[in-house]
Amino acid sequence: DVQLVESGGGSVQVGESLRLSCAATAFTYSTLAWFRQSPGKEREGVAALDVGGGTSYADSVKGRFTISKDHATYTLYLNMTDLKPEDTAIYYCAPDPSATLVSNVRYSPLSSDEYSDWGQGTQVTVS
Repeated sequence: DVQLVESGGGSVQVGESLRLSCAATAFTYSTLAWFRQSPGKEREGVAALDVGGGTSYADSVKGRFTISKDHATYTLYLNMTDLKPEDTAIYYCAPDPSATLVSNVRYSPLSSDEYSDWGQGTQVTVS
């Protein structure tokens, strides 16, 4: 199984930015995604990136968050701008080896059901 280590979280003020990183032992041919979970809530899909460069974002982060990856270093990124208190959560990255394109109407790239390997998460607090 691929090992995932998230980093880059922290405590910021409203309107500030953060960049999260997810270091993987390898990038298998996978759709890659960021999820988040806050206390008392279910894990929520934030952004996904498929092998063709297609992306999918939750409505709550569109225009503020950008997902990207660096194949050379096996690193997945989440650039977060204009952060809001409701963005406070633990953020996780995950791969989906099915490598389904996000444009596939039968695929839910932001559903945690599509993923099985998770990192330990990184805390983001916005106040």
